[in-house]
Amino acid sequence: MEFPGELQATFVPDEGGFAFWGLAEPVEAVRALGLPEGRAAECALAVPDGDRVGPARVPSRVVELDAALPALRALPEDARLADSLRAWRRAARLLDDDAGDPEFADLAAAMPAAAHAVLDAEQDAIRAPDALLGLLRSSAGLGRALDRAGIHAELRPYQRSGLAWLTGLAGGGVLADEMGLGKTLQAICLLATREDGPHLVVCPTSLLGNWRRELEKFSPRTPVVVHHGPGRELSGELEPSTVVVTGYPVLRTDTAALTGIGWGVLVLDEAQQIKNPTAQATRAAARITARTRIALTGTPVENHLEELWSIVTVTNPGLLGSRARFRERFANPIRQRGSASATNRLRGLLGPHLLRRTKSEVATDLPEKLYATVACTLTGEQARAYTRAVDRAFGDGFGSGIERRGRVLALLTTLKQICNHPVQAGAEDGELTGRSGKLDRATEMLAEIADDGEHALVFTQYREMGELLARHLAGQLGLDTVPFLHGGLPVAQRDRMVERFQHDPDAAPVLLLSLRAAGFGLNLSRANHVLHYDRWWNPAVEEQASDRAHRIGQRRTLTVHTLVTAGTIEDYIARMHESKRALAGVVSGESEVSALAELGDEELHEVLRLDPAGVR
Repeated sequence: MEFPGELQATFVPDEGGFAFWGLAEPVEAVRALGLPEGRAAECALAVPDGDRVGPARVPSRVVELDAALPALRALPEDARLADSLRAWRRAARLLDDDAGDPEFADLAAAMPAAAHAVLDAEQDAIRAPDALLGLLRSSAGLGRALDRAGIHAELRPYQRSGLAWLTGLAGGGVLADEMGLGKTLQAICLLATREDGPHLVVCPTSLLGNWRRELEKFSPRTPVVVHHGPGRELSGELEPSTVVVTGYPVLRTDTAALTGIGWGVLVLDEAQQIKNPTAQATRAAARITARTRIALTGTPVENHLEELWSIVTVTNPGLLGSRARFRERFANPIRQRGSASATNRLRGLLGPHLLRRTKSEVATDLPEKLYATVACTLTGEQARAYTRAVDRAFGDGFGSGIERRGRVLALLTTLKQICNHPVQAGAEDGELTGRSGKLDRATEMLAEIADDGEHALVFTQYREMGELLARHLAGQLGLDTVPFLHGGLPVAQRDRMVERFQHDPDAAPVLLLSLRAAGFGLNLSRANHVLHYDRWWNPAVEEQASDRAHRIGQRRTLTVHTLVTAGTIEDYIARMHESKRALAGVVSGESEVSALAELGDEELHEVLRLDPAGVR
């Protein structure tokens, strides 16, 4: 058999397999090797260009790892192959033989440049052969490990690559993928496939319910313990597969109990919570004993170097030296002089321990829209108002017929408004911060989006809530004003808002919109985030609103964030949307009220009563 000697092979972790390239149309050559033909892709590789080597998007055939490895092992010894293919044939056979580090080190030392031509995260250098072989070794067993763990998710190639990176970490690291790329899912897969637990997840209190639900959804075999609330106690022997989820406030108060356990993996979610090295949470996190320490953050870490030092000092103690030494070697030269040499030295130190992917880098593998459900909690004030509203409505009774429908509608409206903010539901006005879990979470997200230089649309179905948001966000984001486009504005004023948001470089990064007034006909493609602040029963209405940004002219992946207050009527709506059953699958407008009104009081109470797990 004739083998195509010009065909090159490179392992591309973020594509989830091997890229075969070097020919204008590599598919026939791939078939000739006995490989599955894979899929067409343009991979970012370093290739010869005259007298130099430079980055390029190279036409390739990408064959998934599990399919490529057996075919590579089977290539005959006398085949006429490029050196890169010979190297990966050797790597596949070493994996099959369960070879040790010395054999892979020898292969790395002899690996030709074409075999590791895939660009690194900064897109200005190729991956080191030993690092690429390490990722291959971590990736090769992932499929079997995920199957054994019973993971209920189909990971995208870049997520598999991230999981392989997490699996291969020595000591710890920072997963700094951009918001919306699935850091939580990657961490859950790591926890589920590690058998040296128990494991500990620390997150903001508002995310406790989200972590519990995500673990139950994606890894249903994993025992989950939420360590929070009065009477909490970690008693008895925890199973090795158990994941304990707790909040940063509890980490501070229960440090002694938590440091008394030898954890397998420590996950620090929203790691900006430990960006201050003198804070109690940071000191407590540093005292936790764990074999692997992972920080998750979507905040661009290179913009705040001393905050980065604080986080990395928790995940990888000693890596960046003392704080004073870090300032001297890195922070001051980079901040004051823009020192390229200091930047490169820092990259070299962090490279094995920090993984950052952006949507633009993995856009070829992402759908045009990403969907993220953001779980929020009720504050004590909200929980009391919610319970009172439910108890009062059921105490008064709903009547029958049209009267029952009207009273159910009134209760639903009140409960939705309480989830938004107590002030919208008639509570005393004043300071808004700290009174609504949803408002606080939305503010955090929008501040992060603005800090990233990105833009967001925020939809609400209530004009009063839009006005509260406009007032609150202007103060929190340091803006003169946050525009709110709603049905009460003249058409000319709406048009000016749209024009400014789309084209004015000095415009606010956030545009608030009424769901109904702005759900049709507008082009707002400058936004690459959509945030649905409150829920509409019919998912098509939300989809139409999201499409204001998902239009011709949108060059970036759009992330649609839907805020859901856990344990409330919003949780019920979210489940209906996801399952495409009952109300969300069949209703339009207000017919969901009729469906709920037809339920008996006991069934209706089961839907509307507050689940205490959603209260912070």
